[in-house]
Amino acid sequence: MALAFDEFGRPFIILKEQEQKSRLRGLDAQKANISAGKAVARILRTSLGPKGMDKMLQSPDGDVIITNDGATILEQMDVDNQIAKLMVELSRSQDYEIGDGTTGVVVMAGALLEQAERLLERGIHPIRVAEGYEMASRIAVDHLENIAKKFEFGPTDLEPLIQTCMTTLSSKIVNRCKRSLAEIAVKAVLAVADLERKDVNLDLIKVEGKVGGKLEDTELIYGIVVDKDMSHPQMPKRIEDAKIAILTCPFEPPKPKTKHKVDIDTVEKFQTLRKQEQQYFDDMVQKCKDVGATLVICQWGFDDEANHLLMHRNLPAVRWVGGVELELIAIATGGRIVPRFQELSPEKLGKAGVVREKSFGTTKDRMLYIEHCANSRAVTIFTRGGNKMIIEETKRSLHDALCVARNLIRNNSIVYGGGSAEISCSIAVEAAADRYPGVEQYAIRAFGDALEAIPMALAENSGLQPIETLSAVKSQQIKDNNPNFGIDCNDVGTNDMREQNVFETLIGKQQQILLATQVVKMILKIDDVISPSEF
Repeated sequence: MALAFDEFGRPFIILKEQEQKSRLRGLDAQKANISAGKAVARILRTSLGPKGMDKMLQSPDGDVIITNDGATILEQMDVDNQIAKLMVELSRSQDYEIGDGTTGVVVMAGALLEQAERLLERGIHPIRVAEGYEMASRIAVDHLENIAKKFEFGPTDLEPLIQTCMTTLSSKIVNRCKRSLAEIAVKAVLAVADLERKDVNLDLIKVEGKVGGKLEDTELIYGIVVDKDMSHPQMPKRIEDAKIAILTCPFEPPKPKTKHKVDIDTVEKFQTLRKQEQQYFDDMVQKCKDVGATLVICQWGFDDEANHLLMHRNLPAVRWVGGVELELIAIATGGRIVPRFQELSPEKLGKAGVVREKSFGTTKDRMLYIEHCANSRAVTIFTRGGNKMIIEETKRSLHDALCVARNLIRNNSIVYGGGSAEISCSIAVEAAADRYPGVEQYAIRAFGDALEAIPMALAENSGLQPIETLSAVKSQQIKDNNPNFGIDCNDVGTNDMREQNVFETLIGKQQQILLATQVVKMILKIDDVISPSEF
């Protein structure tokens, strides 16, 4: 694109290869962008809430993913349109920041765009719409603060945390065991949480899965599970009070860095060489024994000779353990990772109450459990399921639940779910709209209408009459002045979300409204789309 001036000094733009570019401008550009954003939101609309449907996605190389998680669906979808890509990033940022509510945030943005389209058709300028949305989002976020409830929980009283995690899990495939999974998620988070600093490092929670068994067999292990077995079949399968040497050096004789050639022309020379090698191994194994190690975990492999020697010296060993797992083992057992044999010392050993090898079913799959560690700040959630897809989906659902528990430890305010918070915000925004003179009040009202899209989608997915249900709940909220009434998705017979124990985190809801508003403002401000034409 170049800027040129004609003989009167008026600027005009020259587009390179003009005929090969397609160009949309003004209202057409905005309408095209809005319809792209709405299309993405429409896909996710049906997977919102406890009765939401799942999506099956096939990647280009034939892998199949079945999921209900908004961020995962959009990540796996191959989206070409630029505006649709913005929606994908919107759900990704919600996933990174909060971890839950990824579907809701896209549905919300889609509803805002739909309302904006109506306003643009009436001739209201996009910037005025964007400003009105900004004001309305501020009103809604402040209103959420007012209706939020704080709840106290301690190491003994976990019920509020578990209830909130159950709300998250109820919209996933795993909802039939949501109680046990929510308990596992909460216990895992509390095991690694730093309650003084109100911080949780989710990297310390490892989620492992193994096909087979049933979903109910999912367990929480206060320690680490490594997908490896002992290097020699005759080594002991269970070690009590293990002292673990964590090595990143190979168990083999040193090799010169340069190219070398050894000439062996007599038997004696060969035997000398072999003795020399054996001496190396002997020294290595002896070093580990002298320090007092009862288990060696090594990042590299070892020769059969070393394996044989370790076996004879009663020193169980595990080989080929990955770097990340080594770090977690070191954190859990309080050991140090030792890069050279010379540096081994008793204080660098990790300690674990019990290390056992467990085999599954009739297969030869074995895993190593390192439990009752000195510093149980690293835990593992071990999921089981009928097939690979269920396990992957369980991992994603657990990730959402872990994030919710973490958010509650950071900030223990909650709002009630089931669309009740959105309906309450919508009432507050509409009431506030009259206070603003000017065109913005139309946009503020539209924002209030758009907020109702989430309870509407919940009602629709649950097979209720969307408009009837929504208007009944809304009038009930206004009449009783009680923001806890929401959509009764599970047909319990009461609309009061407090009785149904449906909670959501306050920061999650606020983030949803803020992120959706930002993206919609950005889309509304685009008035010219220049794209290379299709060949």
